[in-house]
Amino acid sequence: MPRYKLTLEYDGTPFVGWQLQDGQMSVQGRLAEAVEAFSGEVAVPRGAGRTDAGVHAAGQVAHLDLAKDWDPAKIRDALNAQVRPEPISVLDCEKANEDFDARFSANARHYVYRIVDRRAPLALERNRAWGVFRPLDADAMHEAAQGLLGHHDFTTFRSSECQAASPEKTLDRLDVSRHGETIRIEASARSFLHNQVRSMVGSLKCVGEGRWTKADLETALRASDRAACGPVAPACGLYLVKVDY
Repeated sequence: MPRYKLTLEYDGTPFVGWQLQDGQMSVQGRLAEAVEAFSGEVAVPRGAGRTDAGVHAAGQVAHLDLAKDWDPAKIRDALNAQVRPEPISVLDCEKANEDFDARFSANARHYVYRIVDRRAPLALERNRAWGVFRPLDADAMHEAAQGLLGHHDFTTFRSSECQAASPEKTLDRLDVSRHGETIRIEASARSFLHNQVRSMVGSLKCVGEGRWTKADLETALRASDRAACGPVAPACGLYLVKVDY
């Protein structure tokens, strides 16, 4: 049975998230419907990351098994035709080895979080960035973020609904940079806990506002206590941008 690797982008706004949920529109479910519509087969694509409701993707990866040996370009075009008008685009489709797994074969996942700190509310960027109405110190946020790098117990930045076996993860990158009125936070690791990036961003915002220091952030990390986390950043600013294999 041939296996195919899909690379996808989507606007997460209208979806309950990546994962299939009965009676609700998910990215995975919508793709499964599209697969059945063009191929007649019941096959559910398996993704590299189970993005939450409202979270976007510029480089989500999924794998798909079909009984028929299809031209990958035809799969791409057929899926794109069938998912309309939903904001999902299959950027690429290619054949993969039978042991390739979009989730478990991944070596690293890269996320970007976008904050726009201006007084005026967002119009064009609505649902695509976190609008913050006061100026943030991006340099202070970046300096503080470096204290979270490395291998730690990230319980403080872990959702109470997280199903990971361990709260310990290795954070390889957490960079904060300003681009005009946009603050860009880039996070990379082999894998993340549920809501980890959004939790870290919310706490970094406290640093940017001057309410927390780098020491406060490190104290929160060492507490290994969800109650020590700052407010969780909204889903609309988060993007899964790349998965490495």
